[in-house]
Amino acid sequence: MKIKVGVSNRHVHLTKEVYFGLFGKSELEKDRDLDQPGQFASTSYVTIKKGDRELEKVRVLGPFRDYNQVEISQTDAYKLKVNPPVRDSGDLEGSESITLIGPNGSVDLSSGLILARRHIHITPEDMKKYGFEGLKKVAVLIKGEKGGIIDNIYFKVLDIASLTLHLDTDEGNAFNLKSGDEVILIKSLEDENETTK
Repeated sequence: MKIKVGVSNRHVHLTKEVYFGLFGKSELEKDRDLDQPGQFASTSYVTIKKGDRELEKVRVLGPFRDYNQVEISQTDAYKLKVNPPVRDSGDLEGSESITLIGPNGSVDLSSGLILARRHIHITPEDMKKYGFEGLKKVAVLIKGEKGGIIDNIYFKVLDIASLTLHLDTDEGNAFNLKSGDEVILIKSLEDENETTK
């Protein structure tokens, strides 16, 4: 079956308290909706800094969360000279430290910098509908001049979700993919699926 792609640029998720410290205000202003229900790109940006290296214009996504997380690509990691772990959203223990700079101040995070694990947003109903129950991960086939296969794609099962494969910019660029493109789901090459817990 075919599935829609969403390519995510570097971004941050913030608590309301940290956002207030960085911007001096307590509400996010929406710029545009994202592909997942209730998620949006705000009009706010921060600079992320590590030592003497920094990346500017990193967008804040909404709504507020109960943790602070910075998601970058491996190319960004090279620029910052950091080695963040590949993690699921919210799994931040032992991740890289990073400094956030906003127009109203800065915040040093002791952890929170990650490379997001590639994943498919899906509901339990769609897991059953498409025969994915019991599968831990899949692969996708990309056609075209820069086609190929991306393996080790995990399911992110949520009660409210729009069926979408999320990749970072490095992964998207490698296969000439952009948000809204479609790829074909296939069996994982490693065949290490276990029942989802």
